[in-house]
Amino acid sequence: METIKKHDFIEIEYTGKIKEDGTVFDTTYEKVAKENDLHGHDFGPIVICVGEEHVLKGIDKNIEGKETGKEYNIELKPEDAFGSKNAKLIQLMPTNKFKQQNIQPMPGLRVNIDGIAGTIKTVSGGRTLIDFNHPLAGKELVYHVKVNKKITDDREKLAGYVKLSLGTKDFSAEIKENDAKVTLKADIPREAKDEIGKKLKELIPSIKKVEFSAEKKAKNK
Repeated sequence: METIKKHDFIEIEYTGKIKEDGTVFDTTYEKVAKENDLHGHDFGPIVICVGEEHVLKGIDKNIEGKETGKEYNIELKPEDAFGSKNAKLIQLMPTNKFKQQNIQPMPGLRVNIDGIAGTIKTVSGGRTLIDFNHPLAGKELVYHVKVNKKITDDREKLAGYVKLSLGTKDFSAEIKENDAKVTLKADIPREAKDEIGKKLKELIPSIKKVEFSAEKKAKNK
């Protein structure tokens, strides 16, 4: 067992629940996800860098000082999770705005209005009340976190950081001498490359240079 410090790379698994009713809303375990009808991302352990808020702020600050090989229940207040509810983000809108987009508004329905996701609360008298707060805003949460191990291999650290930063596993990553090379399925903006490259050099001191490239697509003959 090792004590976890800020900027350590660690592998964790977790399940997040709403404290008041025990509803599971997030997990890295495929079995738990299936049991709770959760979809939408890859399952399995994830690699995070402590102190970089790769996970919710409350988990990040609570994991420091803990030990590898152990499991912890971490309770989060709203301010350390998805924030408090903001009354300004609850708005009344004309119901016919939805009908113009072939949406039949009903309570509980998740909708996207002008690029912003919201949840319909009530529909009455030609008006629809929408809450644009995060669905878990104002909620106290409980995370069961298992700290598997510290990551010591720099290539694993590199791959873990890129995966979380870009939200994809469609890349390859290698380190030769002090140069890191990341090959992506599709190119990303220069600003993103610069920012990720800068952080990688800070967090993995052995890396002196970071190079991103996109896979070359085969030309049709």
